[in-house]
Amino acid sequence: MSSPPTRPRSPLLPAVAVGCGAAALVLLVLVAAGWAPLLAFDRAVADELHTAAVRRSALTEAMRVLTDWVWDPVTLRLLLAAAVVALWRTGRPGMAGLLVAAGLVAAGVQHLVKALVGRDRPRWPDPVDTADFAAFPSGHAMTAAVVCGLLWWVAVRLGPRALARPVLVAGAVSTAGVGLTRVYLGVHWPSDVLGGWLLGACLVAVAVGAYERRAAVAPRRSAALLGPKAR
Repeated sequence: MSSPPTRPRSPLLPAVAVGCGAAALVLLVLVAAGWAPLLAFDRAVADELHTAAVRRSALTEAMRVLTDWVWDPVTLRLLLAAAVVALWRTGRPGMAGLLVAAGLVAAGVQHLVKALVGRDRPRWPDPVDTADFAAFPSGHAMTAAVVCGLLWWVAVRLGPRALARPVLVAGAVSTAGVGLTRVYLGVHWPSDVLGGWLLGACLVAVAVGAYERRAAVAPRRSAALLGPKAR
């Protein structure tokens, strides 16, 4: 079986994990405590976008297609599943397992935090869309951050260098776009989306960092075990 090419572990991964995790925790506390400045900001942005959504029916319908079909969590998870199958079939079960584990953990963390915070979604007399479950964090935003982040890592680690940039751009557009659609359609507050992005980025950094550490240690451990026999 072929193994992934060894590439240097990014020193940014611990910083991203700690920074995004800490920021997500602070945001969670502010949301749960009902911090007035944050709630006022959320309301101002949501009101402005909802007014536009009611007036611009064609754009609103396009946003619904994007959020319900193109950037829907089910679509993104199917894309991640396709990557898992491809990695498994090309002899990379470790990377495939990482993608599966990260996807499952992301779904579990998302629902756990929603249950703990129990934040209400925006309510409108004239809604343009509806959604279920609690608001914080945005499941669409978190799923997009996790899936796009993992796929970019796979492209960087395994693919040609020319592939990494298009995957990065597509992932960034998708992650930002899905957050915009959720707020524009009035089913999330802006801080819900930010919380989803932060939690997703933290999870990806932790998962990838753990894999890279293990990949860096394994060859040295094997060499240590085989060293006496080689001599």
